Amino acid sequence: MSIAPRGISARQWSLAGLAMCVLMMAVALALQYVAGLEPCPLCIFQRIAVLAAGAVFLVAALHGPRGRGAVVYGLLALAAVAGGIAVAGRHVWLQSLPADQVPSCGPGLDYMLEVLPLWDVLSRVLSGSGECATIDGYWWGLTLPQWTLIGFCVLALIPLGMLVGASRGRRT
Repeated sequence: MSIAPRGISARQWSLAGLAMCVLMMAVALALQYVAGLEPCPLCIFQRIAVLAAGAVFLVAALHGPRGRGAVVYGLLALAAVAGGIAVAGRHVWLQSLPADQVPSCGPGLDYMLEVLPLWDVLSRVLSGSGECATIDGYWWGLTLPQWTLIGFCVLALIPLGMLVGASRGRRT
């Protein structure tokens, strides 16, 4: 079974990716504003990865690329999704640490963005903090970062489909 049937264009893959990004952001915002779960710094960076991938998918859907264009959009979307996978994986890892190995809580993200250079903020956030290791609940036996990691892995199939479809288009 092929991941990229001949009938699926880069525009269609992009629309599917955009829909997945919209779904992921809708869930995140519902959890924040309806369920009252405040996002930790790693959650915010995961949202940024979703928005970056969504932006690439939106532009690709509007452009409707073929050949090399589909490859470029596929690689850009895959890079954004890979960043999300890395951050979500780090978040899952932090939550799996024993309590005595969890990094101490640092200043809030808003404060760090005001007083520190961006590179320092990124390195501090990605090193994790105690608030990122807090598990707010389980849904069907998985934590929210685990679900987000699954979502990013599913989302990665879409730019991969674009890339496979573009490579097939060059052979015919």
